[in-house]
Amino acid sequence: MSTPTAILLEAVSFAARAHRHQIRKDKETPYAAHVFRVCLVLQQVFGVSDPATLATALLHDTIEDTPTDYDDLAERFGETVAGWVAILTKDMRLRDDVREPAYFAAAAAAPWQVQLVKLADLYDNLCDSAHLPPATRQRSVRRSGEFMAFFRPHVKPEAHTAFALTELKLREAAGG
Repeated sequence: MSTPTAILLEAVSFAARAHRHQIRKDKETPYAAHVFRVCLVLQQVFGVSDPATLATALLHDTIEDTPTDYDDLAERFGETVAGWVAILTKDMRLRDDVREPAYFAAAAAAPWQVQLVKLADLYDNLCDSAHLPPATRQRSVRRSGEFMAFFRPHVKPEAHTAFALTELKLREAAGG
């Protein structure tokens, strides 16, 4: 990738193609809207301008939810972005009771840029939960709260403001 703009344009196109057949939980919204919004939260709400971090936001669900693998991302976007996306990828081969703690621990130990992407992901999911049926919304808010509680002592200094903004969004989504 030659320029920061070229990296982002390629990541947008790649994510749109990778998620082209997926729909969000509301059964109406194309899934790609989520990764685009996560990128916008990073940029517009959290003030992030780093192209690698923004590209990671755009690609953060590609390994987990599409046929894309680490090598595909490394070839196109470099080892840093591919590695950051890999950290944000849940190992679906594991049982849920093992997978979630492993994922939480990886996010806690991750570089601050990855933590920012995860916080933007949670922020967007919380925004999006307002459009879900009450039971689904409550589950989403509960899971986000569990992650935030675990994550709190591990947040890198560079991610403190984003963490605080995401906590506010969590309280808002929880109804208080």
